[in-house]
Amino acid sequence: MQCSSLAMGTALLAFLFLATTGLSASFERVSSSDYGKMPDGAGVQQFTLRNSKGMVVKIITYGAIITEIQAPDRGGKMANVVLGAASLDEYLKGFRGSAAVIGRFANRIAKAKFKIDGMEYSLAANNGRNHIHGGRKGFASVVWTGRVLPAKPNEGSVELSYLSKDGEEGYPGNLHVKVIYTLTDSHELRMDYLATTDKATPVNLTNHAYFNLAGEGHVLDHELWLNADRYTPADDELIPTGAIASVNGTPLDFTTRTRVGSRIEQLKPKLNGYDHNFVVTGDKGVLRTAGKVVDPKTGRVMDVSTTEPGVQLYTGNHLQHGGLCLETQHYPDSINQPAFPSPVLRPGQTWNSTSVFAFSAQ
Repeated sequence: MQCSSLAMGTALLAFLFLATTGLSASFERVSSSDYGKMPDGAGVQQFTLRNSKGMVVKIITYGAIITEIQAPDRGGKMANVVLGAASLDEYLKGFRGSAAVIGRFANRIAKAKFKIDGMEYSLAANNGRNHIHGGRKGFASVVWTGRVLPAKPNEGSVELSYLSKDGEEGYPGNLHVKVIYTLTDSHELRMDYLATTDKATPVNLTNHAYFNLAGEGHVLDHELWLNADRYTPADDELIPTGAIASVNGTPLDFTTRTRVGSRIEQLKPKLNGYDHNFVVTGDKGVLRTAGKVVDPKTGRVMDVSTTEPGVQLYTGNHLQHGGLCLETQHYPDSINQPAFPSPVLRPGQTWNSTSVFAFSAQ
């Protein structure tokens, strides 16, 4: 009788938990499904992360791409706040707004060359005479291996891993890479990156997500604040000059919350919008606030934190400003700029980086 009462009590507690959290008995924090096949027949998986409050994040193993982020507005209405394609075929045809992991080196490397320990390496010149985003293929165009990680209280995680072999796209060393996507009940999407190598190599990983907190239209009416009062000036090819300058008195000053499109005309005709690297205030390697984006219309807010030294603001200039990127990263061309934080990873070291995108509404 005592055992029966205990079982009934346990069942009642479970029922009350499900009722108060809005969850059903079938609630899964992480699930997986088939997403299609590559031209060579390799399968692509999709992982769906859910939290107890209805937020959903979808990720595929092709390019470690985030295909969807459903986040609530001030009235609780959900909308997808990241640009994504409708199918794998669309991604394979070159969808230009994918939220993929970029590597082995995000952003630009001048003249598609660099030296480590006196050895010069040549890369693909896929951005004029320069190298960008890991080369002609890069991590955004390969199939990663995915697995669901053991559940933890109030969060669910999936790990994607990839081996970039020695010489791939011209880079030295066998680089083992992992990215862990975690969705918490606090509406935080956390990205933890890890990498190891057997030869010294530059590493600079980021996610190139294009966010639109309105869920449609353009982002010029979004408001932006950056925890950055300095930036890295660049030449006409968007290669840093090596200097670090103040944003004061420039269209790059987002030290107070400012409408994204309010000064964008000042960047023309050289640029059709923002494509600039900012120096995040605070110590590299320490998780700290990098910026905040607000959509006044829906009330959606996105707070960004990172351990990285920089963040690249890109306003989807090739997409009619349909999305806004805050790419947490090392500075562009940092492998060729001795004064910049070094992106070199050596054998025996582990490259670690964390970025958090936290969603709320006001």
